[in-house]
Amino acid sequence: MASSPAQAERRARRHNLVLFGVAALVVSIDQITKWWALQALDDRDIDVVWTLRLHLVHNTGAAFGLGQDLDTLIAVGALLFVIVVAWAGWGGRRLMLPPVLLGMVLGGAIGNLGDRVFRSDDRFLGGAVVDFIDLQWWPVFNAADSAIVVAGIILVLTASRRGNPAGDEVPDER
Repeated sequence: MASSPAQAERRARRHNLVLFGVAALVVSIDQITKWWALQALDDRDIDVVWTLRLHLVHNTGAAFGLGQDLDTLIAVGALLFVIVVAWAGWGGRRLMLPPVLLGMVLGGAIGNLGDRVFRSDDRFLGGAVVDFIDLQWWPVFNAADSAIVVAGIILVLTASRRGNPAGDEVPDER
């Protein structure tokens, strides 16, 4: 069943609203929790339960602290990633992915990129990402990392369900 141009426009508008709304929510949660961590964990750790503790770490590398000497290159790659995902996800036309999951990935990338930009010393994109969730058996991470990983896991799990992880009908382009 073909949809009218007006329906397609409404669907694209709704997709964008969800995509960027979720991204903004993830960035907000991420930055608020990082602000709290910088205030509360500067001189102490907080043991929460079992091996979970809150422990402040400044990560200049990539995921899991890899590539500490490549901080500017990692930041430029993250910036390009954000631009490509935002462009490709606009209106759901290029990436047939659920806008909530795409927003989680985009918001997480923006949250960590924001650290590299706004927590920078005098070098271009030389800031460190604030990590503070420490399981003590896994690398220390933050809310942005969590959003990216959870969305990625859901995308992988749902992709096996059908060829299209969104479960949407792919429009016939004939």
